[in-house]
Amino acid sequence: MLIFKKAADLQAWLNGERNTGKSIGFAPTMGALHDGHLDLVRMAKKECDRAVVSIFVNPTQFNDPKDLEKYPRTPEKDAALLIGVDCDVLFIPPVEEVYPPGLDLTVHLDFGQLDQVMEGEFRPGHFKGMATVVNRLLDIVQPHRLYMGQKDFQQLTIVRNMLAQLHSPVELVMCPTRREADGLAMSSRNVRLSPAMRAAAPVIYQTLVWAKETFPEQAATAVRASATARLSEAGLRPEYFDIVDGITLQPVERWQDSDFVVACTAAFAEEVRLIDNLIFKS
Repeated sequence: MLIFKKAADLQAWLNGERNTGKSIGFAPTMGALHDGHLDLVRMAKKECDRAVVSIFVNPTQFNDPKDLEKYPRTPEKDAALLIGVDCDVLFIPPVEEVYPPGLDLTVHLDFGQLDQVMEGEFRPGHFKGMATVVNRLLDIVQPHRLYMGQKDFQQLTIVRNMLAQLHSPVELVMCPTRREADGLAMSSRNVRLSPAMRAAAPVIYQTLVWAKETFPEQAATAVRASATARLSEAGLRPEYFDIVDGITLQPVERWQDSDFVVACTAAFAEEVRLIDNLIFKS
């Protein structure tokens, strides 16, 4: 596996690969890798000639400086995991390579309501930072396919919208959420859970499954209230539990109101914020 820290060096190598007809698959990450991230690489290796992974803890998408400070960083372990799944390239740039001093790379796009609801309500500015860094990394890597996880469903939806607005040729590929044996969505933040919260956290997925089974017979308002109560009773502090259209992210009240229905939720387990979602129908 090749490791690059400078954008120009990475681009020179990738240009050589593209010039010989090789296709490039790219998975942007913030490190602290787990098997869900490795699934992105596996899919990229299956569908493309070369798999590129970036590790960059993007400061512009953290609302809370303490969250940025606490975000786990395990570069040596990450590199070993990537070698284990035959990743071709790891890009670990310093901040100045992604955001050169004096250059404003902020993405100024109108996402409508996509970045205002759910995560957008509780993390203002987060998606502008996310869109900016993804667009910047795409500009550096110029892949044929971009691989992102379903767990960050709203993020993926906004990236899809961004690619459409920019008329980008990059194909976005959604990879299913990888879960622990008890259903908890794999997340870099899971390592910060106390034993008690780690034991309680699978209630998030259990509640999503319950909601999927219940929603055809009940209105979203009732399902949302019961789901929130379930999370609270398990000791979590839910921020939202929304049932939405999978394209517009606008509320869906009845099963028959949309052909693409997704439930999305966020909840605090003590000080650790966890998100998850489940596609009800698509």
